[in-house]
Amino acid sequence: MGMKKDYDDIPGTIVFDADRGREGYHLNQFCISLRLQKNRDVFNANEEAYLDKYPMTAEQRQTVLDRDWNRLLEIGGNIYYTSKLAANDGINFQQLAGLMTGMGNEAYRKMMVEGGRSPEGARYLDEWDEKEQN
Repeated sequence: MGMKKDYDDIPGTIVFDADRGREGYHLNQFCISLRLQKNRDVFNANEEAYLDKYPMTAEQRQTVLDRDWNRLLEIGGNIYYTSKLAANDGINFQQLAGLMTGMGNEAYRKMMVEGGRSPEGARYLDEWDEKEQN
């Protein structure tokens, strides 16, 4: 991807910026196509054939087939577009967040109802290295 950015050092955060948008253009075009029922029907009938319409990288294509939700964002997917793929699979946004955090739906819901994640702790990757050294 493009040049190093200050926000690359925030653990667990994937910023969808212009570089990531360019990288994931065809992936996101595929995902947003699933907003239409006729496209979902064709995709569900033969996923691989439907994906042939979008010139994604081999990794992007396989990541779609694997439903590797976090990796989709790492390789250029926009969460609002990739959630269309999840919705196609019967996964709502809260369930998707539970999957992506590894917490599961109920634990994720409970955490959010209780105010979200604690802001305490390492906020940048270089802080993680310092904590390991101490």
